[in-house]
Order: sequence, then structure tokens, then C-alpha cells
Amino acid sequence: MLRKEEILDRTNNGLAVFKHYIPGNWRTGRNFFNPLYEDNKASCNIYFDRHNGIYKMKDFGNDSYSGDCFFFVGILRGIDCNNPSGFIEILETIDRDLCLGLATGNPIPATRSQQIVVEAKTEQPEKETKPYQFREQRFTAAELEYWQQYGITPTTLEQYRVVSLRDFSSETAEGTPFSYTSSATEPMFGYKSKRYIKLYRPFSKTRFLYGGCFGDSYCFGLEQLPSKGDTLFITGGEKDVMALAAHGFHAICFNSETVTIPPTLVYKLTFRFKHIILLYDTDKTGKESATKHEKLLAEFGVKRLLLPLAGTKEEKDISDYFRLGNSRADLQKLFIDFLDNLYSDTLIMLKSCEIDFNNPPAKAQVIISAGDVPLGTQGNLFGITGGEGTGKSNYVAAIVAGCICSPDVDVDTLGIEVATNNKQKAVLLYDTEQSEVQLFKNATKLLTRAKQPDKPEEFKAFCLTGMSRKERLNAIVQSMDKFYYQYGGIQLVVIDGIADLVKSANDEVESVAVIDELYRLAGIYNTCILCVLHFVPNGLKLRGHLGSELQRKAATILSIEKDDEPAVSVVKALKVRDGSPLDVPLMLFAWDKAAGMHTYKGEKPREEKEKRKEKELVNVARELFGKQTFLTYIDLCEQLQQILDVKERTAKSYIRFMREKDIIVKDPSNQSYYMIGLI
Repeated sequence: MLRKEEILDRTNNGLAVFKHYIPGNWRTGRNFFNPLYEDNKASCNIYFDRHNGIYKMKDFGNDSYSGDCFFFVGILRGIDCNNPSGFIEILETIDRDLCLGLATGNPIPATRSQQIVVEAKTEQPEKETKPYQFREQRFTAAELEYWQQYGITPTTLEQYRVVSLRDFSSETAEGTPFSYTSSATEPMFGYKSKRYIKLYRPFSKTRFLYGGCFGDSYCFGLEQLPSKGDTLFITGGEKDVMALAAHGFHAICFNSETVTIPPTLVYKLTFRFKHIILLYDTDKTGKESATKHEKLLAEFGVKRLLLPLAGTKEEKDISDYFRLGNSRADLQKLFIDFLDNLYSDTLIMLKSCEIDFNNPPAKAQVIISAGDVPLGTQGNLFGITGGEGTGKSNYVAAIVAGCICSPDVDVDTLGIEVATNNKQKAVLLYDTEQSEVQLFKNATKLLTRAKQPDKPEEFKAFCLTGMSRKERLNAIVQSMDKFYYQYGGIQLVVIDGIADLVKSANDEVESVAVIDELYRLAGIYNTCILCVLHFVPNGLKLRGHLGSELQRKAATILSIEKDDEPAVSVVKALKVRDGSPLDVPLMLFAWDKAAGMHTYKGEKPREEKEKRKEKELVNVARELFGKQTFLTYIDLCEQLQQILDVKERTAKSYIRFMREKDIIVKDPSNQSYYMIGLI
């Protein structure tokens, strides 16, 4: 099969193809009449595209006739270059007409086409630069007034190297010399560069002239762009670029709206700007070009913004927009409206999540608390963790008993307070670890603790061990939805063993997804979801990705451990959203043979709580200063907040406590730094 690279290699990058099909003694870089239509002005030339390394044809009169040699042959022979089969036909046509012999695998060495290739290789691919001269002059008051109507100041003109010209002289494509002189009625301005100058004559019949070598990548305003920015406008002309810049916007333009925008340049600009917006004229040409470029550059997220202008000669571009009295704020509002339309679906959804300060949400009801400290509230997760055999399931059963007991019945809830379920909302217990027999036994004891001879209708207990892990979460989600409507709300949800909802508790993606879903459900159904995690915590932190994610999202984390006396379990707070976990009392409970259940044994003495606090903070200090020898107060405070997931005021109280206990001390040589004490 023929390849275009083979054609290009044997035709001096396509130049010999143009030489074969275009009659006449034309030269690269010199304008000639386009042979594809009745051209009455020589505005077409063949040039070398340095970026792509091939020869191309450029028609300044009609850009739709610009392209490479394959495009040209396709137009000439009526073959669709964009169709794969059509492109193959074009390759075969070139190979046959130029006698390249590539299709047969036997290239013919001495033919006219081969001589053209040799002849073409001797030509200089560089464009010829026409000689030109110009003289600058100071801007007159009338000229500055002309620019000022668009908001363009002398500073902006200087920034973009725009000058007022007294005269300009050069020669036509045929070599005929010509010159222009500025006057009060026909001023002349120049957009200067080192290699060229572009003339702008706003009130003349010939508005634009060129001097020097533009190359193939003219882009006005590119040098003036910042390294980073929020929005970049691609507009129709140099005046528009400066008008936008004068109003505080970043902008660039190419030689005209019909010029093909280089995708490689746009790709590079996407790293520097969040939005790249086409802001072309509102006339027919501008609208069509903007639509075409939006499609061509869709992969880079380029969008178009339509100005509210009539599209007439006096009212069609961004310069006219500012001249008509519109301000930066007006254009900014247009852009915000554009973003509203672009992000309409997201913003509609987000609107329902916005806090209305004139209509504040109802205060979340506290369902579980310890003294004055809220532990489990509506719309939040509540975590309970600990090792095997520490009494987690019995502790959870006591909380559930507090939710289903009668309001006038005194129930032992093992030291915590549980709000009465007066409206008899659903209380749901999902067990993922124990057998059906064991769950029935525990639930029966739970009813005994609640002093309920019969199971209340609103209490549901489910054994999920027979389901797959994926099915378990789906069952929880769907049943919660059903019971929420059936019982007019959900008071409490208990998931005894959330690790069995994921394949691995150390899988970060799965862990984040499950905790996010449970947190979402707690908010939707305005309930508290109590999650039991069968992990032994490491100090004040939970292990594994699942534990870390639960600790980050939950309002409270309690750890149940064996006390110094093995028959007694102690409840410690690892996290309390509103307060310090180290200030929550250490609650005790143990098995009571006479009562046939676990009973509350009071709190550990204050001294024990202080010892625990000191021990935990010593471990934290060792972890912090094991990585670095010295820390500033600010760094120490920030790292404590991150490690322990506490607020700034709590972290500062921990620093104060550690200083009092000499867990940390100030560096003797620099009092701005802290170091670990003698522990």
C-alpha cells in the first residue's frame, strides 16, 4: 500500500507535485493566480511549512483553497481528501502522473518527473522578502483619540510595539514599487516586529499591508501573555487584542479569522490557561470561522463566546463592544453567563447543596452522647473499633437497646446516653460477621436489655454473611430506602463489620467509595450510621485505608479495649468532632453474671485519663520528631491537626500539655524551634 511519506520523500516534501500540476513559471514565496478557480488577483503562493516539514499552498484570497499537495490534487481531481479510500486514490494518482513507480515497487529512474524532483531540490525553500522602508512619527492627538475610543492607551500601544508611521514603501509581487503616506484623514499605524511590519490603515481602502517575512506562525500578543492565567481570548485582529488587554483580559490573534489556528500552539496554551475562548466578529465570516475552529480545537476544550452585537460594519467586534460604552464588568458578566450555560447541569445540582443563610437547616438531633459531648448525630457516621473479644458487639447492642426501649423505662446503655425514639422510626442492624444463630442470640439479649418482651415493629436485624460483599452494600442501600418511607424516617443504622463490605480494607479506592456512600446515605436519610470496624487501633489512629477514611469522615470514633483487669473493657474516644478525644471520660463495662449481660462499671479516675493523654501524646511526639529533629510552633500545630484529625484549638491545647509534661521542649540555641524532651 502506498504511503504519503514515500510520496513526500521522492517529491522534495511535495514541491515536485505542485510543480507538476500547476502550470507557469511560478516561484516559491511569490504570489500567482490560483489555478483552481478564476482568480483575478495574484494572492496565492507555495511556501515551506517549517513546523510540519512540507510544502503547502496558501490562498490569501480564499483560505478554503489552502492546503498541502494531497489536498491540492484532491481538489483538482474532485476526490475527497478526508475520505480514507479517497486519500489512497490521491496517492495512486500522484504516483501514476509523476511516474514515481512506487505502487509497483520498481521506481523508474529517468523520467521528467524525476528531473523535476532534482530541479526542485536545488530551489531555496525560503520565502523571498520584499524590500520595504518606513519612517515613524509621534502619535498625533487625533490618532491617540482614535485608539482611546476602544480604551487603548499610549501605554498599551507601547507594550504591543504599535507605532504611528509617516510613510511606507515597498514593491508588489511583480516587483513594481509603491509607497503610502500618512495624513490626517488616512492615518497609518504599524505593528512592528524584528522581521516584519504589518500596516494598519483604518480609514483607507487598502487597510492592511505587509513588509518583511512573517513566516508561517504569525500570532499577535503571544509575547505579552503571562506565564499563567485564567482566561485567554483568541480574537479577530490586533486592535481587538489591545482593547481586551486595556480592559484587563489576556488575548491573542492570528493574521485573520479564516487562518487555521495551529493545534500545537493551542495545546501548549492549555497548560497556561484554564479557559481558551474564541471571541470572533459577529458578522457571517466571524461566526462561521468561530464555529469551524471550535470543532477543530474541541479536543483542547476551546469554546466560543458570541458578543451581543448586530454584526454590521460599525458593530461587530470586541473593539466595537468597548467603543459602544460597555465596560470590563459587562464582558465579565457575559463570560459568567457563558459559564452558567457551560456548567448548567452541575450548577443546578449544586444549587440544592448551597447553604441558605436566611433559611438555616434544622439543627441535627443528637442520638448518642456522653455527658455533654455529642457522639452520634443525624447526618453523620459514628465509628466503633477494637480488637477481638473486647465487647464491641455488646456495646453496640446496648446503643440499639436505648433506641427501641420505651420512654419511661430505665435501660443500662453502658455509660452513654441514647435519645428516645418517640416517633418509632426504623432502627436497622446489619451484621456481616456472625452466623444467623449468633445474631438471633445477641438480638434476644438486646431485647431483654431494652425490657421489651416482644420485638418492636420498627427494629430490624439482618444477617448478611450469606451474601457476597458487593451484594451486601446494595442490600443495605435499597432496604434503607424502603424502611425510610415505611417508618417515616430512620433513627439509627448499625453495620457490624463494615470491612466485610469491601474486598480489602487496604484498598484505597474501595474504601473511599464505601465510606463516601455511607456518608451520603446518612445525609439523605438524616440518620446516624454506626460503623463497627474490627481493627485494633494504633494509638489515636485507625489502621488501613478503610480505617483512615472512616476516621476522616466520622464525627466520632470510639475504641473498646481490655482494661488492666482483663474482665473489664474500657471505652476510649479516638476522635470527637466537637472537642478533644483525650478529654472524654474513660468508660468501663464488664459482664455481670447475675444480670446475664454486660453492665456499666463507671468511669476511670481522672488520674487515669491524664496518664492516657500523656501516653498517647508521647507516642505522637516520637512519631513527629522521628522524621525531623526540630519543628516550629506552626509546623507542629499543623502536623498534630493532620495526624490526629483535630481542630487547631485542640492541637494548640495538646502542645500546651506536652510542654507542661516536658514531652517537648524549646531548642536552647533557637527559641523559635521545638525538639523532643527527655522521654
